[in-house]
Amino acid sequence: MKLLSPAISSLARMRFWRIEGWKNNPIDAQREVLQDLVTSAQYTEFGRKYNFSKLFSVKSYKQAVPIHEYDDIKPYIHRIMNGEQNILWNTPVHWFAKSSGTTSDKSKFIPLSEESLQDCHYKAAKDVLTLYYACNPDSELLTGKGLVIGGSHTIHHVNAETQYGDLSAVLLQNSPFWGHWLRTPDLSIALMDEWENKIERLAANTINENVTSISGVPTWTLVLFKRILEITGKETISQVWPSLELYMHGGVSFTPYKSQFNKLIGKKVNYLEMYNASEGFFGADEIPGDEGMLLFVDHGIFMEFMPVAEHGKSNPQTLGLQHVEIGKHYAPVISTDGGLWRYLLGDTIQFTSLNPFRIKVSGRLKHFINAFGEEVIVDNTDKAIAVASEKTGAIVNDYTAAPVYFSDSSNGAHEWLIEFEKEPEDIEQFTTDLDSALQQINSDYEAKRYKDIALGKPILHKVKKGVFTQWLKKKGKLGGQHKVPRLSNDRKFIEEIKLLL
Repeated sequence: MKLLSPAISSLARMRFWRIEGWKNNPIDAQREVLQDLVTSAQYTEFGRKYNFSKLFSVKSYKQAVPIHEYDDIKPYIHRIMNGEQNILWNTPVHWFAKSSGTTSDKSKFIPLSEESLQDCHYKAAKDVLTLYYACNPDSELLTGKGLVIGGSHTIHHVNAETQYGDLSAVLLQNSPFWGHWLRTPDLSIALMDEWENKIERLAANTINENVTSISGVPTWTLVLFKRILEITGKETISQVWPSLELYMHGGVSFTPYKSQFNKLIGKKVNYLEMYNASEGFFGADEIPGDEGMLLFVDHGIFMEFMPVAEHGKSNPQTLGLQHVEIGKHYAPVISTDGGLWRYLLGDTIQFTSLNPFRIKVSGRLKHFINAFGEEVIVDNTDKAIAVASEKTGAIVNDYTAAPVYFSDSSNGAHEWLIEFEKEPEDIEQFTTDLDSALQQINSDYEAKRYKDIALGKPILHKVKKGVFTQWLKKKGKLGGQHKVPRLSNDRKFIEEIKLLL
């Protein structure tokens, strides 16, 4: 364990030892979180409905409260947005994070209380900084500014008191005054909604700043990097920002992008993954570059873990931290200080360590291909793409894949649309390497590929640069956390994108 640098305040030292406290006693920390949540909300409408005042254990809580998906709590949320209070949470809720979750046409509005902002999102952000300094005591991170490439920041007013926007917009609007000193660009640019113009303004207004860290979705960060290099005539980003030392990312797997970042930045920097969603801030890398994010168990969120095989059952079972296993896929079920109760998040995660508890995001419950029993998830395809890219020297910007169903003349297959930053010399070899890697990673896929009996070789199409961006723009989802679904178990998305080819 490394001690914090003497340059860091005693408050930061206290924060570090507090983190060590809950990290070393995670199950006790989680029990306390649940008790605080249930006690706080016992006199809300939801709390009365499920007799929160009589729930004194994790077991009784799980027996009393069913698992909820968004449609189950949507009526409550609409009432809160229209001005009613004390429905899901006991303090006023005036902010909502708008989240698509997927690229479907439906939006979700996640309630954000003052407690969820302060005790979850902002508290977790400070803990990430503390952990980073603990690992890098000689860091000069705070001598410069953090470049924040957030989402689409338009704030919408439902009425005089109720507002909603992307999570990043809500966090920026509510962040303390000192946070603006450490961030670039100016709030007026950060809150721009039109992304093509926003990239221009971001580039022009940050080139001359002393940027020491960057946070944002990889795809838009790469677009910004390339535009900055065009404007400056520099060869690498490190020539523009020589003090850059940290890139923080989340939302999508960084694996397909890392080689591009290394090349464009031009020097060694730290990469730090965070798991920060509209519903809560769940974890972050304790040691940049290590596999697995430290699970944040003391941040106003009680977590249960549903084995993926339980999804869709009438009474799905969930596990506590003491019963999870390394490598198995779980769907988190969360209860939060924003008023979500046994809420099915929709992501899938795996534990990479049990002491301390570390996780990685493996995909989405609805983002997979299992048309033929192959059970392919995004974690599988990201790794296969990385293997094929390394073997062929290719660089992949983005991709999507979907099943091709059986017909009278052919067996099933997976169809891929791939946008390359650098194309492989031999696309057939890339396809072969991708297929082989996926077989090595996923035994179910390997079994279905045996002698092409169930699944034929992947069908791969190169798409011109900008096609995925064009599709997102057409869907009204250009920018920020919106992204092309990597996998789909039907052909809706891929057929829409193919119309643009």
